[in-house]
Amino acid sequence: MIPVTVKEDLVRRSLPLLLAALVALTVAPPAAQAAPGFAVAYQSIPGEGGTPLKAFVVTPTGRGSGPFPLIVLPSSWGVNNIEYVGAAAKLAYESGYSVISYTSRGFYDSAGEIDVAGPDTVADVSRVIDWGLAHAGGDPARIGVGGISYGAGQSLLAAARDPRIRAVAALSTWTDLARSLYPNETVSAQAVELLLAAGKLTGRPGPVLREAEAAYRENRFEDVLPISPPRSPATHVSSIKAAVMIGNAWNDGLFAPSQITDFFGALTGPKRLMLSPGDHATAELFGAAGLPNEIWASVGRWFDHHLKGAANGIERELPVQVKPNNGGGWRAFPSWAAATGRTSTVPLSADRIGAGWPTIAESGTVMVSGALQGFLNLPVGVSTPLIDRNAAAVWRGPVQWTSASVSGTPRVHLTVTPSGARTTLYAYLYEVNALGLGALVTHKAVTVAGTGTRAVDLDLEPVVWNVAAGNRLVLVVDTVDARYRGSSALGSSVTFGADSWLRVPWGS
Repeated sequence: MIPVTVKEDLVRRSLPLLLAALVALTVAPPAAQAAPGFAVAYQSIPGEGGTPLKAFVVTPTGRGSGPFPLIVLPSSWGVNNIEYVGAAAKLAYESGYSVISYTSRGFYDSAGEIDVAGPDTVADVSRVIDWGLAHAGGDPARIGVGGISYGAGQSLLAAARDPRIRAVAALSTWTDLARSLYPNETVSAQAVELLLAAGKLTGRPGPVLREAEAAYRENRFEDVLPISPPRSPATHVSSIKAAVMIGNAWNDGLFAPSQITDFFGALTGPKRLMLSPGDHATAELFGAAGLPNEIWASVGRWFDHHLKGAANGIERELPVQVKPNNGGGWRAFPSWAAATGRTSTVPLSADRIGAGWPTIAESGTVMVSGALQGFLNLPVGVSTPLIDRNAAAVWRGPVQWTSASVSGTPRVHLTVTPSGARTTLYAYLYEVNALGLGALVTHKAVTVAGTGTRAVDLDLEPVVWNVAAGNRLVLVVDTVDARYRGSSALGSSVTFGADSWLRVPWGS
């Protein structure tokens, strides 16, 4: 370890205090409104095994001595405890919460090593709750947890283990690590590289993360799979009794929505699902800083109702709230399955393509393409006449003479005969206009082993997408995509049988 100079050490120790002062100056109410208000303190909280965790503790003032409803917010992967201070100040000031925003174990100035939401990291949530009850005026009967990304997954896992937790707000969360990073036995390479880089840059990887990276670098990703079940909320869903709100984006490049909709369906307690345009953490980004944001407004209402008993109407709203990925207002359904009113089936003709060759059909870039979709309504595009038919199969659906919405989970049934020992297929569903210009609606990857003929049933990612009158849906399947680490051998081929089909879910 390289020793730091005295000057560097002073800067490191002073920075959290300066950040706390800045937050207090920027979001604190004017002096004339000193009651109610809030106070911000920087604390070192003993986590599991006494490991020091650095935290901003935001407590209400001018509301008596408590106890106050307590909210604990673990930080995201690669982000420190400043992440939620704006939202915490707003919650403390407007609703009288005591809020703890802390840096997750192994990152920045919190001690320990990154264990990828392992037992110690999940137990840290409960230890921070203990501290909040003893030192931050927390009410043991009114405890909520939440966060974004890594903090969201920790919160769900903690809720399965700690019965004191009554409400959860999980934003841009994962529910199944294997499905997120290794969908259908295909490595989501851009996502993995991003997580590994952020972990090494901002934290101290522990043995589990170091071994997982070694297996990934050596093309042994299947050896990483045993770490997934204990770290996946889906494994523990039956133990979660808290009221759970989930907010994710359609184009989340790290944690795609299919794992979310399945997990949500398995929850048995009070629940709310919000799916909206964007990429990982972009839909709720500004709300964490305390700025106006639809997702965080719902988080506040969710906690108010389930921790304070507020009759704010959220309990009467339909639990599934979705915004079409290409524009439009919120739509509400009693379940994710109810988002589909009818289906249509498009037969796919026989075809044969060469494998291992890239085409202009692509799923886009993690954290970039989805953000462009969410903020600017700029989809991943393609010119279908320019797609190389030697390397991709292209099937055109009928023209939609009236506007309609794809609403649900499209399914592709393919009869395939690969010539290579291992082949990766990428299915893209586009909305295409009369000129052949397409916008990516949804996609999915799948890797198949062996050379025999077999049926492949592939669920694309869930979506709600408005199709304009006069446009059609086009399905493209090829064998190379820059987002993923595929297995298609250059020079091999794939034959598609004539009994293949595409099933499209439509809104009512």
